[in-house]
This record gives sequence, structure tokens and C-alpha cells, in this order.
Amino acid sequence: MKMQREVFIAGVGETVFGKHNVDYDVLGRQAAFQALQASNIDRPDVVQTAYVGNGLNGMGAAQRVFRDLGMCGKLAIIRVESACSAGAMAVYSAIKDVTTGVADISIGVGCENHTMHRATGTAFAMGMDDVEGMQGAVMTGKYAMRANRYMHETGATIEDLAMITVKNRKHATNNPHAWFKGDISVEAIVNSRMIAYPLTLQQCCGISDGAGAVIVCSKEMVKKLGIEKPVKVAGAVVQSGPYHNRPRDITGDDITESSAQQLYEESGIGPEEVDIVELHDAFTIAELLYYECLGMCKKGDGLKYLRDGQSTYGGQCVFSPRGGMLSYGHPIGASGAAQIAANVKQLRGECEGYQVDPIPKVALSHVTGGGLGGTEHAACTMHMLTKAW
Repeated sequence: MKMQREVFIAGVGETVFGKHNVDYDVLGRQAAFQALQASNIDRPDVVQTAYVGNGLNGMGAAQRVFRDLGMCGKLAIIRVESACSAGAMAVYSAIKDVTTGVADISIGVGCENHTMHRATGTAFAMGMDDVEGMQGAVMTGKYAMRANRYMHETGATIEDLAMITVKNRKHATNNPHAWFKGDISVEAIVNSRMIAYPLTLQQCCGISDGAGAVIVCSKEMVKKLGIEKPVKVAGAVVQSGPYHNRPRDITGDDITESSAQQLYEESGIGPEEVDIVELHDAFTIAELLYYECLGMCKKGDGLKYLRDGQSTYGGQCVFSPRGGMLSYGHPIGASGAAQIAANVKQLRGECEGYQVDPIPKVALSHVTGGGLGGTEHAACTMHMLTKAW
């Protein structure tokens, strides 16, 4: 969107990710309460609009998150749903309210609990009119096909793909919010249970539970709240996947490429200026493809970018410094909001033990959402953040 007035992030919150025995609304409330505290807000009625990204919990899900915070009443509370993109889309909606003057302060929350609502090992149900999905093109199968094609065209190996898990687990080693962390060998990844060749178990994100929350506000509200380290929203983009039934280049990603281009144009920030990226790394191959789709390197050079260490500490741009979905797991409604919360913490230098050095000045987040016959993804949400102090 084109910003009509400046928008800033005042505070963020996130839960530990993993398996929880409390439901999505409790997790969302915990993250929201952290964000309120971090924003110096002691009266929840100061917040004017609220959005909740949630994929699986149906009617009234958004209101249940804020009920016990004393925020139900005159406050506009709206649930948004776009599968994996839902949490980021909730933050996007809050940003839109502030930049257009609908509100001076708004909150976006993403929350999900899969443990309490899904049987282990089950895939997400496809729409009955999604011909590709009904014929078996579930997400793991789609990414496996993309991996096979990329390996055929570039000479990448299953060991190369495994290096992405190694990298992201290492990034998460000292992150208290991450589920999977620490050293893991390429051999252990390659020899873990095969899910859809060449993607083994340790190359797939876990289905976890968690929540993230982001409070956005106007420049005047930043001063009023006394925020010492405001983070500026330099750009925010939501696109729906372009539909066609022609052959597609599955080593690319049309919606990510066009969303990134829009984000770079509207923010005035190019890929060469981005210090860190929180990425939709639901499977190892996704990160490799997205290096290229985001313009971090040329088409076909993603493998070299990885092998040269350009996507880790000391490289050109640190991808998934929190550990990404490969370390956090992926509670679909929560991930996008948690990505933004993680980027804010990095920009503020608050990530002891896994802080990117030097402290980043520019952070990008990217998350796609769902599948739909004739598209790569149904939605894509991206945000560009910069230090503003």
C-alpha cells in the first residue's frame, strides 16, 4: 500500500512456539499482553482497532483473544484468514488503519493451536473445487516437485537442501522462543524419514502452536507513549496469486516476485539494502527459491548464494535469524505476526545470543498463504521495516 502518513511499530510480543496445552485464544492473549506492555500501554481501551489472524477456529475467534484483556466493547475487532499469511495480514490491516487515519493505534495478532484441534499426521483439507489439491497436490507434494525440478536444473543435491536446516537450527540455538534448535548434521537430516522425495522429515517445518502480536501507531502516538526505539513501517504489501491454467515455472514464484517488486518500489528500498529477512521457509527448498524470487541473487544463483554463506551471519543478508519456520514450526495463523515481532527485536538489538551484528537497519518479512488451483499461492504478505531512532 502507499503510505498516506507514517506508521511505526510501538511494541511486539510472541509466545514460545511448540506444543501447548492452552488454546489459541490464550496464546494470542499472552502475545497481545506482551505487546501492550512493550508499548507502555496500561489501558487497553487506548487501542482503537484490532485484527486477529487465525486459520482454524471459526466464528468469534478474534473476540475471544481480546475478551479477557477487557478490550471487547466499542473496539472494532476483526478476524482475517489467508492460511499461512493470516498473521501478517492482520498486521497489514492494522497498518492500513493507521496510515489512512482510521486509527492512531491498532494491533495485529496471529495465533493458532494445532495440537488441540488436529489429529497428528493429517494434512490440511483442500477446497472441494481445488482440482490440483484434490488430486494430491498438497503443500509437501508441491514443494517436493519444485525441489526435484530445481535440482535437475542447477545440480543442487539433497545435501545442499539439508544445509538450510543446519543453518536455521544453528541460528535458533540461543532463541528461547524456538522449538527445534542446536546442531544437527547433514547426515541426520538426509537420513530422517522420507516425506516426499527429496524432502525428508527434517526438511519440513513442524506443525506447532504459538502466537505473535504487533502494535502499530502514528508518529504522534509514538511520542505520547514515550517509545524510545520506534520501528518505521517503510512498506507493506498484500497480493493475491495470479490465476492461470498455463504451464508454470515451479522454480520461481510469481506472487513472491511481484509482491517483492511492489514492496521495493513503494518503500524505496532495494534488495541490496536489506540486512535480514524472515522468510516462509516451510520447506528447505522454499528458502533456496526465495533467494532468487526476492532479488537477492540472479535466477539460478540461489545455490551459489547458499554455498557461499551469503544467507547467514557474516553474509550479504541473514535469512531467518530467529531460526525460521524450520526451527519454530509453523502454526499457520501465527507465523506472519511472529516474523514481524522477531524483526523488530533484531532492529532494536534485543536478541541476546542470536543478535545479528552489526545491528540491522532494514528488515524484510515474507509469508505466502495457502494454495489454489491455477496459482502458486493464494496470498502473499510482505513488510519492510527500518530503524527510526
